[in-house]
Amino acid sequence: MQVKRFFAADMRQAMKLVRDELGADASIIGNRRVAGGVELTAALDYQVPAAPARQPNPALEAELRKTQSRIASAQAELATRAQADEGKDRQLFGAAPEVPADSLAAVLGKPQPALPAASDQRALDAMRFELHGLRELIEVQLGSIAWGQMQSRRPQQASLWRRLQRMGLPAELARVLLERVANVAEPRQAWRMLLAHLARAIQTPKQEPLEEGGVIALVGPAGMGKTTTLAKLAARYVLKHGAQSLALVSLDSYRIGAQEQVKTLGRILGVPVTLVDPGQSLTQALAPLAKKRLVLIDTAGLPANDPALRMQLEALASRGIKSRNYLVMAATSQSQVLKAAYHSYKRCGLAGCILTKLDEAASLGEVMGLAIGQRLPVAYVADGPRIPDDLQVPRSHQLVSRAVGLQSAEDPSEEAMAELFAGLYQQPTRRAG
Repeated sequence: MQVKRFFAADMRQAMKLVRDELGADASIIGNRRVAGGVELTAALDYQVPAAPARQPNPALEAELRKTQSRIASAQAELATRAQADEGKDRQLFGAAPEVPADSLAAVLGKPQPALPAASDQRALDAMRFELHGLRELIEVQLGSIAWGQMQSRRPQQASLWRRLQRMGLPAELARVLLERVANVAEPRQAWRMLLAHLARAIQTPKQEPLEEGGVIALVGPAGMGKTTTLAKLAARYVLKHGAQSLALVSLDSYRIGAQEQVKTLGRILGVPVTLVDPGQSLTQALAPLAKKRLVLIDTAGLPANDPALRMQLEALASRGIKSRNYLVMAATSQSQVLKAAYHSYKRCGLAGCILTKLDEAASLGEVMGLAIGQRLPVAYVADGPRIPDDLQVPRSHQLVSRAVGLQSAEDPSEEAMAELFAGLYQQPTRRAG
């Protein structure tokens, strides 16, 4: 029998290490929390030891009977002392109202709540950890079983699952798309219909935002390409309508050189630039620009817990400004980063999103999945550094075609698919396939 310990940050990673090292037939014989993660003890060809047969022990049984007799005698003696003490109390303080024997027994027998000790809290925390680990183990096993059944019973659906994962689409979106083509028997037709459903799920504005005019603000975390996108939008507008009806505003006084970039852009395009410092009223700063047909605002990319971000978003959400705010998302960002950005900036009210750095992305499934899941219209896509050439108004079918062209050349591993299905089992109302 081969026994080995594995250390990982969480239970799923530990299970993957076990499968890679010992195979799928390994048995988990122990798990515990350690500094930095969890420790799994796994064994290969592990046999559960049989419970030893109970042998009668006359000496031990006699000792147990003696102990039980002593306990009964002690309880009787305590009851006698309690009655004697009660008689003395009545003589000292007068007769007390009689309490029925059954009520007294119920009160005395009722356990009193005890204050939780520190050791009890530690035991409770350890139990919670054990239950959490057990839940993760069950989810991993359920995911592996579900994926195995999918491959054996519905191989065409399994193949489509792999192709969607090569595109980087979220599991929940893939599940919804596959439900819509579940009754299509021919594989090529099912794939074409699936992509058509995906294209219809991507919203695009009926009219280009620049043509609508008004106040447009670009929001998002640092590094997403807001300032570069602002420059492309401004140049695109100037080439079509001239510089007289355009104004630029910068709220980014936190990043070194950010406002200088906007001032340089305004000087090149011949467009006035307004710099708004922290604490200054955005409404007052925009008042002199009321006659401009279009005002583009470049915002600061601040951490989610920064109070200055909250003030900035509240200013943009003000009814007096009537700003249309677009979340700028880089296609190179991880899924969790994109989700965090959306939840941080949705407070200002988002009119849509702009996808940037498509030329550097390895897949488009993550940004497309967020835009579809949160119903954010994709206003523009940027796929290069050239101003303003590398900025286009998207077409949903073209975006899907580009996502297909960027899909990974290799199918996801069996472990990755099992983990994906395990994630679908975390919510009871959702099932894979």
